[in-house]
Amino acid sequence: MIQKEHPFCDMTRKIGYARVSTSHQSTDSQVEDLKADGCEEVFFEKVSSTTTLDQRHQLRACLSVLRKGDLLVVSKLDRLGRTQVEVINRLNELQQKGIHVRTLDGLIDTKALGKMGPLVVGLLTGLSEVERSLIQERSRESVEHRRRTGGNLGGRPKTSGKKETLVLRLRQEGESYRSIREQTGLALATITRIVKEAEVVA
Repeated sequence: MIQKEHPFCDMTRKIGYARVSTSHQSTDSQVEDLKADGCEEVFFEKVSSTTTLDQRHQLRACLSVLRKGDLLVVSKLDRLGRTQVEVINRLNELQQKGIHVRTLDGLIDTKALGKMGPLVVGLLTGLSEVERSLIQERSRESVEHRRRTGGNLGGRPKTSGKKETLVLRLRQEGESYRSIREQTGLALATITRIVKEAEVVA
């Protein structure tokens, strides 16, 4: 879906894109923030973070209207792709077309960076936060799916290597077990086991 504001007279247009992934979430707050930031058009949709570009119809529509000199505004970089690699590739593609990207959370503003924009896009270490956010979002989607289909939320399901890595990184950053549980969706017993096993190996 699209919401339009009155068109600007200058050559640079601000185009916004908003996305949420689960049925209980709403795009309203993102859309309002993007409109308040001055976006001329705002594309928004409700699709899973794992959905491929060919099924993200509003993102495709948004990308199709962008032209050289335009500014694409999103709340966070993880709105633009499923993985770090996909987000980086999309940023590079937009840079090559002369299209700027800015996030409302302040992580990046390629227009403000000027000639340093392409270099920063390639070296942006903050993209690790994108991957963490995507993992958290997928965990929430998994829990919602199991609730909706009557699946079991307990037990000890097999933990992926990616989640174990995330648990250890969060712990090394000083996060509490409770905070790690909230960010990953894992049980405290599972988190404790992962941390203790890593300590034994070390």
